[in-house]
Amino acid sequence: MTYLLGVLAVIALVGVSIALHELGHLIPAKRFGVKCTKYMIGFGPTLWSRTRGGTEYGIKAIPLGGYVKMIGMIPPKPGDNPALLRASTTGRMSIVEQARAEAVDEVQPGDEDKVFYKLSVPKKVIVMLGGPIMNLVLAVVLLAALVSGIGVPTLVPTVSSVAECVPSTAPTVTKPEPSCVVGDAVPPAVVAGLRAGDRIVAVDGRPVTLWSEVTTMIRAAAGRSLTLTVERTGEQLTLTAPIVGVARTAYTAEGKPKTTADGTLVTDMVGYLGATASRDYVAQPLTRVPELLGSMLGTVVTALGTFPAKLVGVAQTLLGGGDRDPEGPVSVVGIGRAGGEIASGQLGGDGLKGVIYQFLWLVFGLNLMLFFFNLLPVLPLDGGQVVGALWEGIKRTGARLLGRPDPGYVDVAKGLPIAYAVSTVLIAMTLMLVIADLVKPISLG
Repeated sequence: MTYLLGVLAVIALVGVSIALHELGHLIPAKRFGVKCTKYMIGFGPTLWSRTRGGTEYGIKAIPLGGYVKMIGMIPPKPGDNPALLRASTTGRMSIVEQARAEAVDEVQPGDEDKVFYKLSVPKKVIVMLGGPIMNLVLAVVLLAALVSGIGVPTLVPTVSSVAECVPSTAPTVTKPEPSCVVGDAVPPAVVAGLRAGDRIVAVDGRPVTLWSEVTTMIRAAAGRSLTLTVERTGEQLTLTAPIVGVARTAYTAEGKPKTTADGTLVTDMVGYLGATASRDYVAQPLTRVPELLGSMLGTVVTALGTFPAKLVGVAQTLLGGGDRDPEGPVSVVGIGRAGGEIASGQLGGDGLKGVIYQFLWLVFGLNLMLFFFNLLPVLPLDGGQVVGALWEGIKRTGARLLGRPDPGYVDVAKGLPIAYAVSTVLIAMTLMLVIADLVKPISLG
Protein backbone atom coordinates (compact mmCIF):
# COMPACT_ATOMS: atom_id res chain seq x y z
CA MET A 1 0.00 0.00 0.00
CA THR A 2 2.82 2.40 0.87
CA TYR A 3 4.51 1.59 -2.44
CA LEU A 4 1.31 2.38 -4.36
CA LEU A 5 0.87 5.67 -2.49
CA GLY A 6 4.44 6.58 -3.45
CA VAL A 7 3.72 5.84 -7.12
CA LEU A 8 0.55 7.94 -7.04
CA ALA A 9 2.28 10.76 -5.17
CA VAL A 10 5.14 11.05 -7.65
CA ILE A 11 2.74 10.90 -10.62
CA ALA A 12 0.75 13.71 -9.00
CA LEU A 13 3.93 15.77 -8.55
CA VAL A 14 4.88 15.14 -12.19
CA GLY A 15 1.38 16.29 -13.13
CA VAL A 16 1.83 19.49 -11.12
CA SER A 17 5.14 20.13 -12.90
CA ILE A 18 3.47 19.69 -16.29
CA ALA A 19 0.51 21.84 -15.25
CA LEU A 20 2.79 24.69 -14.16
CA HIS A 21 4.80 24.40 -17.38
CA GLU A 22 1.66 24.80 -19.48
CA LEU A 23 0.46 27.59 -17.20
CA GLY A 24 3.69 29.37 -18.07
CA HIS A 25 2.48 29.42 -21.68
CA LEU A 26 -1.20 30.08 -20.97
CA ILE A 27 -0.89 33.14 -18.71
CA PRO A 28 1.23 35.34 -21.01
CA ALA A 29 -0.67 34.15 -24.10
CA LYS A 30 -3.99 35.26 -22.61
CA ARG A 31 -2.36 38.42 -21.29
CA PHE A 32 -1.27 39.31 -24.81
CA GLY A 33 -4.76 38.69 -26.21
CA VAL A 34 -4.23 35.29 -27.85
CA LYS A 35 -7.30 33.07 -27.83
CA CYS A 36 -6.47 29.79 -26.08
CA THR A 37 -9.09 27.12 -26.71
CA LYS A 38 -7.56 24.28 -24.67
CA TYR A 39 -5.33 23.76 -21.62
CA MET A 40 -4.72 20.04 -21.22
CA ILE A 41 -2.60 17.96 -18.85
CA GLY A 42 -1.71 14.66 -20.48
CA PHE A 43 -2.68 13.08 -23.80
CA GLY A 44 -5.25 10.59 -25.00
CA PRO A 45 -8.86 10.33 -23.79
CA THR A 46 -10.13 13.22 -21.65
CA LEU A 47 -10.88 12.17 -18.06
CA TRP A 48 -12.21 15.53 -16.90
CA SER A 49 -12.70 18.96 -18.41
CA ARG A 50 -14.41 22.26 -17.75
CA THR A 51 -14.72 25.33 -19.96
CA ARG A 52 -14.14 28.79 -18.51
CA GLY A 53 -13.46 32.06 -20.29
CA GLY A 54 -13.44 30.38 -23.68
CA THR A 55 -10.77 27.86 -22.65
CA GLU A 56 -11.39 24.17 -22.00
CA TYR A 57 -9.32 23.04 -19.01
CA GLY A 58 -8.87 19.29 -18.72
CA ILE A 59 -6.95 16.22 -17.61
CA LYS A 60 -6.24 13.38 -20.02
CA ALA A 61 -5.49 9.72 -19.38
CA ILE A 62 -1.79 9.52 -20.31
CA PRO A 63 0.44 11.71 -18.08
CA LEU A 64 3.23 12.13 -20.64
CA GLY A 65 3.02 15.88 -21.13
CA GLY A 66 0.45 18.55 -21.85
CA TYR A 67 -0.38 21.37 -24.21
CA VAL A 68 -2.04 24.76 -24.60
CA LYS A 69 -3.92 25.15 -27.88
CA MET A 70 -3.57 28.73 -29.17
CA ILE A 71 -5.30 29.75 -32.38
CA GLY A 72 -3.22 31.01 -35.27
CA MET A 73 0.05 29.26 -34.50
CA ILE A 74 0.59 28.95 -38.28
CA PRO A 75 0.17 32.06 -40.44
CA PRO A 76 -1.61 31.91 -43.82
CA LYS A 77 0.51 32.20 -46.93
CA PRO A 78 1.14 35.79 -48.00
CA GLY A 79 -1.68 36.81 -50.34
CA ASP A 80 -4.00 33.98 -49.28
CA ASN A 81 -7.59 34.90 -48.50
CA PRO A 82 -8.50 33.06 -45.28
CA ALA A 83 -12.18 32.92 -46.27
CA LEU A 84 -11.40 31.31 -49.63
CA LEU A 85 -8.89 28.95 -48.05
CA ARG A 86 -11.45 27.91 -45.45
CA ALA A 87 -13.91 27.10 -48.22
CA SER A 88 -11.42 25.02 -50.20
CA THR A 89 -9.98 22.69 -47.59
CA THR A 90 -11.36 19.53 -49.17
CA GLY A 91 -9.42 17.07 -51.27
CA ARG A 92 -5.90 15.78 -51.00
CA MET A 93 -3.36 18.14 -49.40
CA SER A 94 0.21 17.93 -48.16
CA ILE A 95 0.75 17.84 -44.42
CA VAL A 96 1.90 21.48 -44.55
CA GLU A 97 -1.18 22.60 -46.49
CA GLN A 98 -3.47 20.58 -44.24
CA ALA A 99 -1.95 22.05 -41.09
CA ARG A 100 -2.24 25.54 -42.54
CA ALA A 101 -5.88 24.94 -43.47
CA GLU A 102 -6.68 23.60 -40.00
CA ALA A 103 -5.02 26.66 -38.45
CA VAL A 104 -7.20 28.91 -40.60
CA ASP A 105 -10.34 26.96 -39.62
CA GLU A 106 -9.56 27.62 -35.94
CA VAL A 107 -9.90 31.37 -36.47
CA GLN A 108 -13.56 32.28 -36.20
CA PRO A 109 -15.02 35.62 -37.33
CA GLY A 110 -14.01 38.23 -34.77
CA ASP A 111 -10.88 36.31 -33.72
CA GLU A 112 -8.62 37.70 -36.46
CA ASP A 113 -6.60 39.78 -33.98
CA LYS A 114 -6.41 37.02 -31.34
CA VAL A 115 -4.01 34.80 -33.29
CA PHE A 116 -0.55 33.88 -32.05
CA TYR A 117 1.29 34.67 -35.28
CA LYS A 118 0.34 38.37 -35.06
CA LEU A 119 2.15 38.84 -31.75
CA SER A 120 5.34 40.87 -31.77
CA VAL A 121 8.57 38.89 -31.66
CA PRO A 122 9.28 39.70 -27.97
CA LYS A 123 5.76 38.57 -27.01
CA LYS A 124 6.12 35.33 -28.96
CA VAL A 125 9.40 34.61 -27.19
CA ILE A 126 7.84 35.37 -23.78
CA VAL A 127 4.91 33.02 -24.45
CA MET A 128 7.14 30.16 -25.63
CA LEU A 129 9.75 30.62 -22.89
CA GLY A 130 7.05 30.86 -20.22
CA GLY A 131 6.80 27.08 -19.86
CA PRO A 132 10.51 26.27 -19.44
CA ILE A 133 11.00 29.30 -17.17
CA MET A 134 8.16 28.07 -14.96
CA ASN A 135 10.01 24.74 -14.62
CA LEU A 136 13.21 26.58 -13.72
CA VAL A 137 11.43 28.72 -11.12
CA LEU A 138 9.84 25.62 -9.60
CA ALA A 139 13.24 23.91 -9.53
CA VAL A 140 14.80 26.89 -7.72
CA VAL A 141 11.95 26.99 -5.17
CA LEU A 142 12.28 23.24 -4.54
CA LEU A 143 16.06 23.50 -4.18
CA ALA A 144 15.70 26.36 -1.69
CA ALA A 145 13.20 24.28 0.30
CA LEU A 146 15.55 21.30 0.23
CA VAL A 147 18.70 23.23 1.16
CA SER A 148 17.37 25.63 3.78
CA GLY A 149 14.18 23.91 4.88
CA ILE A 150 14.82 20.18 5.13
CA GLY A 151 18.61 20.41 4.90
CA VAL A 152 21.33 18.66 2.94
CA PRO A 153 22.13 14.99 3.76
CA THR A 154 25.37 15.21 5.72
CA LEU A 155 27.50 12.78 7.71
CA VAL A 156 27.50 14.20 11.23
CA PRO A 157 29.86 13.22 14.10
CA THR A 158 27.26 11.04 15.81
CA VAL A 159 28.33 7.40 15.97
CA SER A 160 25.98 5.11 14.09
CA SER A 161 27.80 1.86 14.84
CA VAL A 162 31.10 0.54 16.17
CA ALA A 163 33.16 -2.00 14.22
CA GLU A 164 33.72 -5.52 15.52
CA CYS A 165 37.42 -5.64 14.67
CA VAL A 166 40.41 -4.11 12.93
CA PRO A 167 40.37 -6.03 9.59
CA SER A 168 43.71 -7.75 9.03
CA THR A 169 43.06 -8.81 5.43
CA ALA A 170 44.41 -6.59 2.68
CA PRO A 171 41.92 -4.94 0.31
CA THR A 172 41.62 -6.35 -3.21
CA VAL A 173 40.08 -5.16 -6.47
CA THR A 174 37.04 -7.39 -5.94
CA LYS A 175 36.80 -6.55 -2.23
CA PRO A 176 38.19 -3.03 -1.65
CA GLU A 177 36.71 -2.87 1.88
CA PRO A 178 37.85 -6.02 3.77
CA SER A 179 35.74 -7.73 6.44
CA CYS A 180 36.62 -9.26 9.81
CA VAL A 181 38.15 -12.70 10.33
CA VAL A 182 38.83 -14.69 13.50
CA GLY A 183 41.80 -13.30 15.42
CA ASP A 184 41.50 -9.69 14.25
CA ALA A 185 42.34 -7.01 16.82
CA VAL A 186 39.78 -5.05 18.83
CA PRO A 187 39.17 -1.65 17.18
CA PRO A 188 40.23 1.60 18.90
CA ALA A 189 36.58 2.70 19.19
CA VAL A 190 35.84 -0.32 21.41
CA VAL A 191 39.02 0.20 23.45
CA ALA A 192 38.03 3.84 24.02
CA GLY A 193 34.50 2.87 25.07
CA LEU A 194 32.78 4.64 22.17
CA ARG A 195 29.13 3.66 21.70
CA ALA A 196 26.46 4.04 19.05
CA GLY A 197 24.65 7.31 19.67
CA ASP A 198 27.70 9.13 21.07
CA ARG A 199 28.18 12.55 19.52
CA ILE A 200 31.82 13.55 19.04
CA VAL A 201 32.12 17.27 19.77
CA ALA A 202 35.92 17.61 19.79
CA VAL A 203 39.06 15.69 18.78
CA ASP A 204 42.21 16.54 20.74
CA GLY A 205 40.45 19.67 21.95
CA ARG A 206 39.48 20.86 18.44
CA PRO A 207 35.70 21.31 18.03
CA VAL A 208 34.10 19.36 15.17
CA THR A 209 30.69 19.63 13.53
CA LEU A 210 31.15 17.32 10.53
CA TRP A 211 32.24 13.71 10.30
CA SER A 212 34.71 14.66 7.58
CA GLU A 213 36.59 16.75 10.17
CA VAL A 214 36.79 13.72 12.47
CA THR A 215 38.01 11.35 9.76
CA THR A 216 40.65 13.82 8.54
CA MET A 217 42.26 13.88 11.99
CA ILE A 218 41.88 10.12 12.50
CA ARG A 219 43.47 9.22 9.15
CA ALA A 220 46.50 11.37 10.01
CA ALA A 221 46.91 9.89 13.53
CA ALA A 222 48.02 6.31 12.80
CA GLY A 223 50.15 4.99 15.68
CA ARG A 224 49.17 7.56 18.29
CA SER A 225 46.25 8.21 20.64
CA LEU A 226 43.54 10.82 20.19
CA THR A 227 41.36 12.36 22.87
CA LEU A 228 37.68 12.28 21.92
CA THR A 229 35.21 14.55 23.68
CA VAL A 230 31.75 13.02 23.33
CA GLU A 231 28.22 13.78 24.47
CA ARG A 232 26.23 10.80 25.78
CA THR A 233 22.71 11.11 27.22
CA GLY A 234 23.31 14.70 28.25
CA GLU A 235 26.76 14.13 29.73
CA GLN A 236 30.12 15.10 28.27
CA LEU A 237 32.81 12.42 28.44
CA THR A 238 36.49 12.32 27.52
CA LEU A 239 37.66 9.11 25.83
CA THR A 240 41.12 8.07 24.65
CA ALA A 241 41.36 6.12 21.39
CA PRO A 242 44.68 4.44 20.43
CA ILE A 243 44.48 4.93 16.65
CA VAL A 244 45.98 2.07 14.64
CA GLY A 245 47.29 2.15 11.08
CA VAL A 246 45.56 0.02 8.44
CA ALA A 247 45.89 -0.40 4.68
CA ARG A 248 42.92 1.17 3.01
CA THR A 249 41.95 1.45 -0.64
CA ALA A 250 42.99 4.72 -2.28
CA TYR A 251 40.22 6.36 -4.29
CA THR A 252 40.23 8.77 -7.21
CA ALA A 253 38.48 12.15 -7.15
CA GLU A 254 35.53 10.41 -8.87
CA GLY A 255 35.26 7.92 -6.00
CA LYS A 256 36.67 4.92 -7.89
CA PRO A 257 39.38 2.62 -6.45
CA LYS A 258 42.87 3.48 -7.70
CA THR A 259 44.79 0.74 -9.52
CA THR A 260 48.23 0.46 -11.06
CA ALA A 261 48.88 -0.25 -14.75
CA ASP A 262 48.76 -4.02 -14.10
CA GLY A 263 45.46 -3.76 -12.20
CA THR A 264 46.89 -3.97 -8.68
CA LEU A 265 44.86 -2.05 -6.10
CA VAL A 266 46.59 1.04 -4.67
CA THR A 267 46.39 1.33 -0.87
CA ASP A 268 47.25 3.98 1.70
CA MET A 269 48.29 3.42 5.32
CA VAL A 270 45.83 5.50 7.34
CA GLY A 271 44.57 5.84 10.88
CA TYR A 272 41.59 3.67 11.84
CA LEU A 273 39.03 4.26 14.62
CA GLY A 274 36.41 1.65 13.84
CA ALA A 275 33.24 3.76 13.99
CA THR A 276 30.73 4.82 11.36
CA ALA A 277 28.87 8.12 11.20
CA SER A 278 25.18 8.90 11.25
CA ARG A 279 23.53 10.83 8.45
CA ASP A 280 21.39 13.86 9.20
CA TYR A 281 19.82 16.69 7.24
CA VAL A 282 21.70 19.90 7.97
CA ALA A 283 20.05 23.17 6.90
CA GLN A 284 22.25 25.40 4.76
CA PRO A 285 21.98 29.17 4.13
CA LEU A 286 20.07 30.27 1.03
CA THR A 287 23.35 31.61 -0.35
CA ARG A 288 24.26 28.00 -1.18
CA VAL A 289 21.33 27.66 -3.59
CA PRO A 290 23.07 29.36 -6.57
CA GLU A 291 26.17 27.20 -6.07
CA LEU A 292 24.19 23.95 -5.94
CA LEU A 293 21.94 25.04 -8.81
CA GLY A 294 24.97 25.79 -10.97
CA SER A 295 26.41 22.37 -10.19
CA MET A 296 23.13 20.65 -11.08
CA LEU A 297 22.74 22.66 -14.29
CA GLY A 298 26.12 21.34 -15.40
CA THR A 299 25.06 17.81 -14.51
CA VAL A 300 21.84 18.12 -16.53
CA VAL A 301 23.67 19.54 -19.57
CA THR A 302 26.09 16.60 -19.42
CA ALA A 303 23.17 14.18 -19.09
CA LEU A 304 21.48 15.65 -22.17
CA GLY A 305 24.73 15.34 -24.09
CA THR A 306 24.96 11.63 -23.29
CA PHE A 307 21.22 11.04 -23.75
CA PRO A 308 21.41 9.53 -27.27
CA ALA A 309 24.12 7.08 -26.21
CA LYS A 310 22.10 6.16 -23.12
CA LEU A 311 19.06 5.46 -25.31
CA VAL A 312 21.14 3.16 -27.50
CA GLY A 313 22.20 1.38 -24.32
CA VAL A 314 18.57 0.86 -23.31
CA ALA A 315 17.77 -0.57 -26.75
CA GLN A 316 20.76 -2.92 -26.58
CA THR A 317 19.69 -4.08 -23.12
CA LEU A 318 16.17 -4.83 -24.35
CA LEU A 319 17.40 -6.70 -27.42
CA GLY A 320 20.52 -8.39 -26.10
CA GLY A 321 20.01 -8.78 -22.37
CA GLY A 322 22.10 -7.48 -19.52
CA ASP A 323 21.33 -4.96 -16.79
CA ARG A 324 20.06 -1.41 -17.26
CA ASP A 325 22.39 1.49 -16.59
CA PRO A 326 21.27 2.83 -13.16
CA GLU A 327 22.00 6.35 -14.44
CA GLY A 328 20.15 5.84 -17.71
CA PRO A 329 16.88 7.50 -18.82
CA VAL A 330 13.49 6.35 -17.56
CA SER A 331 9.88 6.95 -18.51
CA VAL A 332 7.03 8.07 -16.29
CA VAL A 333 6.74 4.39 -15.32
CA GLY A 334 10.32 4.45 -14.02
CA ILE A 335 9.66 7.70 -12.17
CA GLY A 336 6.58 6.09 -10.61
CA ARG A 337 8.63 3.08 -9.50
CA ALA A 338 11.15 5.44 -7.92
CA GLY A 339 8.32 7.08 -6.00
CA GLY A 340 7.18 3.68 -4.77
CA GLU A 341 10.69 2.75 -3.61
CA ILE A 342 11.07 6.08 -1.82
CA ALA A 343 7.72 5.79 -0.03
CA SER A 344 8.32 2.20 1.04
CA GLY A 345 11.70 3.07 2.55
CA GLN A 346 13.83 1.12 0.07
CA LEU A 347 16.19 4.06 -0.52
CA GLY A 348 17.46 4.65 3.01
CA GLY A 349 16.21 4.73 6.58
CA ASP A 350 15.94 8.47 7.18
CA GLY A 351 12.28 8.43 8.19
CA LEU A 352 9.64 10.86 6.98
CA LYS A 353 12.15 13.66 6.46
CA GLY A 354 14.18 11.41 4.18
CA VAL A 355 11.10 10.43 2.17
CA ILE A 356 10.06 14.07 1.69
CA TYR A 357 13.62 15.03 0.76
CA GLN A 358 13.92 12.31 -1.88
CA PHE A 359 10.49 13.09 -3.35
CA LEU A 360 11.31 16.79 -3.65
CA TRP A 361 14.78 16.03 -5.02
CA LEU A 362 13.23 13.78 -7.68
CA VAL A 363 10.79 16.51 -8.75
CA PHE A 364 13.56 19.13 -8.62
CA GLY A 365 15.68 17.08 -11.03
CA LEU A 366 12.70 16.46 -13.29
CA ASN A 367 11.91 20.18 -13.58
CA LEU A 368 15.52 21.03 -14.29
CA MET A 369 15.55 18.43 -17.07
CA LEU A 370 12.25 19.75 -18.46
CA PHE A 371 13.70 23.27 -18.51
CA PHE A 372 16.65 22.27 -20.67
CA PHE A 373 14.87 19.68 -22.80
CA ASN A 374 12.13 22.10 -23.88
CA LEU A 375 14.75 24.68 -24.88
CA LEU A 376 16.23 22.37 -27.54
CA PRO A 377 15.97 24.39 -30.79
CA VAL A 378 13.79 21.95 -32.74
CA LEU A 379 10.08 21.86 -33.46
CA PRO A 380 7.71 20.96 -31.85
CA LEU A 381 9.61 21.89 -28.67
CA ASP A 382 9.40 25.38 -27.21
CA GLY A 383 12.97 26.09 -28.26
CA GLY A 384 12.04 25.52 -31.91
CA GLN A 385 9.23 28.07 -31.66
CA VAL A 386 11.63 30.55 -30.04
CA VAL A 387 14.11 30.09 -32.89
CA GLY A 388 11.30 30.74 -35.40
CA ALA A 389 10.29 33.95 -33.60
CA LEU A 390 13.88 35.18 -33.40
CA TRP A 391 14.42 34.44 -37.09
CA GLU A 392 11.31 36.49 -37.87
CA GLY A 393 12.72 39.36 -35.82
CA ILE A 394 16.08 39.17 -37.61
CA LYS A 395 14.45 39.14 -41.07
CA ARG A 396 12.12 42.03 -40.31
CA THR A 397 14.83 44.12 -38.65
CA GLY A 398 17.20 43.48 -41.55
CA ALA A 399 14.55 44.46 -44.09
CA ARG A 400 13.75 47.64 -42.19
CA LEU A 401 17.42 48.65 -41.95
CA LEU A 402 17.97 47.97 -45.65
CA GLY A 403 14.79 49.77 -46.69
CA ARG A 404 13.24 46.62 -48.12
CA PRO A 405 9.58 45.49 -47.91
CA ASP A 406 8.49 43.75 -44.73
CA PRO A 407 9.02 39.98 -45.29
CA GLY A 408 6.05 39.23 -43.04
CA TYR A 409 5.64 36.45 -40.53
CA VAL A 410 7.93 33.42 -40.50
CA ASP A 411 6.14 30.45 -42.01
CA VAL A 412 6.61 27.84 -39.29
CA ALA A 413 4.49 25.45 -41.36
CA LYS A 414 7.58 24.75 -43.46
CA GLY A 415 9.14 23.18 -40.40
CA LEU A 416 6.24 20.81 -39.80
CA PRO A 417 7.85 17.80 -41.54
CA ILE A 418 10.76 18.16 -39.10
CA ALA A 419 8.30 18.59 -36.23
CA TYR A 420 6.46 15.41 -37.21
CA ALA A 421 9.74 13.52 -37.52
CA VAL A 422 10.89 14.72 -34.09
CA SER A 423 7.49 13.85 -32.61
CA THR A 424 7.73 10.35 -34.07
CA VAL A 425 11.18 9.89 -32.54
CA LEU A 426 9.94 11.17 -29.16
CA ILE A 427 6.95 8.82 -29.21
CA ALA A 428 9.15 5.85 -30.16
CA MET A 429 11.64 6.79 -27.44
CA THR A 430 8.86 7.06 -24.86
CA LEU A 431 7.39 3.69 -25.80
CA MET A 432 10.82 2.04 -25.64
CA LEU A 433 11.50 3.49 -22.18
CA VAL A 434 8.05 2.45 -20.92
CA ILE A 435 8.67 -1.11 -22.13
CA ALA A 436 12.14 -1.10 -20.59
CA ASP A 437 10.77 0.16 -17.26
CA LEU A 438 8.18 -2.62 -17.27
CA VAL A 439 10.41 -5.48 -18.48
CA LYS A 440 13.83 -4.49 -17.11
CA PRO A 441 13.27 -1.78 -14.52
CA ILE A 442 15.99 0.18 -12.76
CA SER A 443 15.99 -0.20 -8.99
CA LEU A 444 17.27 2.95 -7.31
CA GLY A 445 17.95 0.97 -4.18
